[in-house]
Amino acid sequence: MKVRSDSDTPAAKTGIGFFERWLTVWVFLCIGTGIFLGQTLPVPFKFIGSLEFARVNIPVGLLIWLMIVPMLLKIDFGSLHEVRRHWKGIGVTLFINWAVKPFLMALLAYIFIRHVFVTFLPPTQVDSYVAGLILLAAAPCTAMVFVWSQLTKGDPYFTLTQVALNDSIMVFAFAPIVGLLLGLSSITVPWDTLLTSVVLYIVVPVIIAQLWRFVLLKSDPAALVRTLATLHPVSLSALLATLILLFAFQGEAILKQPLVIGILAVPILIQVYFSSTVAYCLNRKLGVAHNCAGPSALIGASNFFELAVATAISLFGFNSGAALATVVGVLIEVPVMLSVAKIVNSTRNWYEAGIATATVEVVNGPGEQRG
Repeated sequence: MKVRSDSDTPAAKTGIGFFERWLTVWVFLCIGTGIFLGQTLPVPFKFIGSLEFARVNIPVGLLIWLMIVPMLLKIDFGSLHEVRRHWKGIGVTLFINWAVKPFLMALLAYIFIRHVFVTFLPPTQVDSYVAGLILLAAAPCTAMVFVWSQLTKGDPYFTLTQVALNDSIMVFAFAPIVGLLLGLSSITVPWDTLLTSVVLYIVVPVIIAQLWRFVLLKSDPAALVRTLATLHPVSLSALLATLILLFAFQGEAILKQPLVIGILAVPILIQVYFSSTVAYCLNRKLGVAHNCAGPSALIGASNFFELAVATAISLFGFNSGAALATVVGVLIEVPVMLSVAKIVNSTRNWYEAGIATATVEVVNGPGEQRG
C-alpha cells in the first residue's frame, strides 16, 4: 500500500499557509470578538451554553468534530510498518511524549500556578488551570506536525509513522495518564466524563476518518487530496468559532484578571523549549538523521490542543480555568513552534557534525582518528 501523507497535498508543498502563519493574530481577534459578544449579548451565549447532553455541549461538540475529523483523515495507520526503519527517532519521540512531557507539565503547573503566581490568580480556578495545562501536555500534536516537518525538510514517512503511532497510543493512554496526573494534583477525576471524552473525541473520530479515507482512496486516490483541501478551511473556521464561544464565556474573568493568559503561557513555553531540546539532543546522541530528528523534536514539543480544548470543556465546562488554559496553548502554538523549527534548521551543521564525530568513534574506536 502506498503511504500518503498530507505532504502530498498542495498546502504542504508550499510550507505553512497564510492562515496558519497568522493563526495567533486570528486567535487574538477571536479573543476580542468573543469577549465583546459575551459582554454585549449575554443571553444568546448563555442559551448556547445550556445546550448540553451528558455534560457535553452539543454546538461545541459538533465544532470540535469539524476540527478533528479532517486532521485524522490525513493519517494512514497502514504506515505503522515503517516503525522498524525509524525506531530510534520514534523511540525518542515516544519517550518525550508519554514519559516526559505530561509529567513535566504537571510539575511546572505545580511550581508556577500553585506557588509562584498563585497570588495573581483567582483562588477558585487554580485547580482548574492546573488541570487544563495537564490536558494540554497529555496529547501529542496530530495535524500541525506535518507543517512543522515540512518546514524542517523532515522525512514525511517518519512524520506520518510517528503521528499514526502516537494516535494509536492516545486511544489507550490519554485517559489513564490524565487521570493519574489529575489525581496526583489532588483534583477529583470524573472518570465517566473523561472516558466519554476519549470515546467522543478520539475513538469515534478515528473510526469515522479512517472509514472515510478508505472510501475516498478506493474510489479515486486524488479524491483524498481534494477532500482535504476542501475541509482544511472548514476545520480552521470551526477552531476559531469554538474560540469565540470560549472567550464569550471567559470574558468577564479575563477582564478582571488580564495577566492570567501571560501567567498560563509561562509553563507552556518552558515545556515546549525543554521537551524539544531534549528530544533533539537525544536524537543527535543516537545518531538519528537530521530529517528525522527535526520532526521528532517538534512532535515531542507540540500539543493536540483541539483534543485538550474538547476534553477541558467536557470535564470542567466552558467558563472554567481549564478551558482557558488549553486555549492559551492555541494562542502561542504557531509562533513558538515556528521558533523551534528555525532553531532546528539553523543548527543543522552542528547537529550533523556531532553525528559524524560519533560515527568516527564507532568505526575507529574512542580517541582514534582516521588517517
